[in-house]
Amino acid sequence: MEDFMKGYFISLEGPDGAGKSSVLEQVLNEIGPQLNTQYLVTREPGGSRIAEKIRQIILDPANVKMDDRTEALLYAAARSQHVEEIVRPALAAGKVVFSDRFVDSSLAYQGAGRDLGIDQVKQINEFATGGIEPDLTLFFDLDPKIGLARIQKLRPDQEDRLEQEKLAFHEKVYAGYQKIARQNPDRIVKIDASQPFDQVEAETIAIIKKRLPDLF
Repeated sequence: MEDFMKGYFISLEGPDGAGKSSVLEQVLNEIGPQLNTQYLVTREPGGSRIAEKIRQIILDPANVKMDDRTEALLYAAARSQHVEEIVRPALAAGKVVFSDRFVDSSLAYQGAGRDLGIDQVKQINEFATGGIEPDLTLFFDLDPKIGLARIQKLRPDQEDRLEQEKLAFHEKVYAGYQKIARQNPDRIVKIDASQPFDQVEAETIAIIKKRLPDLF
């Protein structure tokens, strides 16, 4: 991350159904009051008005003819707007940014899942973000079969375009995540998302406090 950035950037990653959003909500209920600076919660694709409109296009189940490269470029476009409008100003102001997904999602879903190549997708996202990287990435590790079963149980008939993909796609995404985690051991910390919810929450809090003690 650029030297002028004063804040901390934490991203949350994982396959569909890993429970990132729910865990983050509970974690911030616990540690939010303890943080010594303001924090911002955002998500991808989305996080800003323009990026949210791009999100609607990407995830609309009706867009079955979307080309894989188009998909990757739309994610990068949404991310560029999100970074410039939301993430970069918050970090410059010294805030802690918690983002539900960031570049690693594109590397896993489009790079690995769509077979576009992790390195190739990384290049377009480096251009889109200006090279911003999280200080810490929490990877909620969950077998895709379990994650998809969770989605079916919690919101049947409401899957978005990517969630509707066949299991083989999600298995490639999961393998991509594992590769990315191995390549970035200093930044990415795995959390077993198959544990009971309260254990996942406690482990998440412990990792944040250990890795970023300056926040408390």
